[in-house]
Amino acid sequence: MTDSINYAVFLFPQAMEALGDAIKPYLRDGAGGAHIVCSEVDASGPLFGMTLVGAGPNKERLELEIMLPVSMIKLVMSMHGEHDIGFLAKS
Repeated sequence: MTDSINYAVFLFPQAMEALGDAIKPYLRDGAGGAHIVCSEVDASGPLFGMTLVGAGPNKERLELEIMLPVSMIKLVMSMHGEHDIGFLAKS
């Protein structure tokens, strides 16, 4: 499989409230709730590091690193590609 591995990082509701407008541009809505999609994570210290990859106004590759206290992180899921997270219920 050639899909790149990305991570969906879910924050506790109190963390999203405390971070407010500063974190909102990086949140994506999905079946599992609001989360941050990133290409790399680093959970080796008191701060949880996330590397986000995007494109600038001229389509140049941009990387952004966000570091949050580990206590703000609720769940981390690895996923292939950048697709929706969750399961579809059959009716």
